[in-house]
Amino acid sequence: MSRKVVRASKFRHVFGQGVKADQCYDDIRISQMTWDSNFCSVNPKFVAMIVDASGGGAFLVLPLNKTGRIDMSQPTVCGHTGPVLDIEFCPHNDNIIASGSEDCSVMIWEIPEGGLVTPLNDPVVKLEGHSKRVGILSWHPTAHNVLMSAGCDNVVILWNVACGEAMVRIDSVHPDLIYSACWNRDGSQILTSCKDKTIRVLDPRKGTVIAEKEKTHEGSRPVKAVFVSEGKILSTGFSRMSERQVALWDPKSFGEPLTLQELDTSSGVLLPFFDPDTGIVYLCGKGDSSIRYFEVTDEAPYVHYLSMYSSKESQKGMGYMPKRGLEVNKCEIARFYKLHERKCEPIVMTVPRKSDLFQEDLYPDTMGPEPSVEANEWFEGKEGQPILISLKDGFATTTKSKEFKVHKSLLKTTSTAMGHQHDNTGEVHALQKEVKALKETVEELTKRVSKLESKN
Repeated sequence: MSRKVVRASKFRHVFGQGVKADQCYDDIRISQMTWDSNFCSVNPKFVAMIVDASGGGAFLVLPLNKTGRIDMSQPTVCGHTGPVLDIEFCPHNDNIIASGSEDCSVMIWEIPEGGLVTPLNDPVVKLEGHSKRVGILSWHPTAHNVLMSAGCDNVVILWNVACGEAMVRIDSVHPDLIYSACWNRDGSQILTSCKDKTIRVLDPRKGTVIAEKEKTHEGSRPVKAVFVSEGKILSTGFSRMSERQVALWDPKSFGEPLTLQELDTSSGVLLPFFDPDTGIVYLCGKGDSSIRYFEVTDEAPYVHYLSMYSSKESQKGMGYMPKRGLEVNKCEIARFYKLHERKCEPIVMTVPRKSDLFQEDLYPDTMGPEPSVEANEWFEGKEGQPILISLKDGFATTTKSKEFKVHKSLLKTTSTAMGHQHDNTGEVHALQKEVKALKETVEELTKRVSKLESKN
């Protein structure tokens, strides 16, 4: 008699836990818009949430440490004339965020250090090119200042944000509403899902279809799709009987799915979040009160169910913290920011380990904030591989001078057009401050060492 062997995985015991009440963000009126985007974006500095606003659209940006009850008079980013549908922080500069709205425009905002003190009405750049509302935004993972937007006009536009220009317009591929659009790991391909039940892999510069699969999910409800490891595609959708499904596809042979699993009969659209470092995909359903997570591997059935985080409250949206913002000494492998009706609650995913030491097997080198190619070079055909960083010493080791450089180059063309002239004084001051701080740290450590030596 053969005994069933449990599949070995270091992520089998991953568990999710909501933080204490005083570490939540309370008294926030989350947007009531019925739109299937995340409604939340987060990075190691800020958390941003789309909120209800009378007369136009607004979103709230808070420093991560500003927890507790948020005052009603807290300033918002409120430059849109219609409700905001999607927001996303730039992966290469934590102070830059993009927003798409029902007013058909995309706006780029610069959040000051420490958060907003007064309402922000004027964007750094306003991108106009869509004829209907803009519901999907995604920054290029490796190219600096390249942003993708998709609107209800069934058009995908790639922007060079630094000069506010639409460089590529993909308008003849999608016959119906676009449900999702995302990049692969190095930004050399785009993946879209559409109301015509087809998922397509596109060449971003040419706007041509590399591969496509019709009727990925038979149901009429929205399909979401993301790239996972080794170029494979994970999609979530509905069966003809309205059961929620998750499927894995290989674009090289799109005929049949590698696996297709039915989950339940809830009606909320499943938002997939994939972590390329661990191979875990998290499925968060709009209106659900749970987060399911699966491990994607090379062995059948390819998508292995791990566990589920459940709570009493349903979620209206979800933010996903980049790897560089996690607490590695607590073996935290993911952190979500769950939007309730009136608050935002961080949820921490942890691998239980006895040691407090850095766990190298949980934290391979991950994508850092440094872009590997500039926008104009990328549009001319140059590819950029992700620049990886180690999380061994936490994320505090990265230089602050980089941020000055990044947002100056972002503002370069718009500012000069207005007649401003930049010099490098800000950058020099920042570097001088940093050198001074490092010297003080070295002196302090030297004193400690000499004390210890004298004791011994």
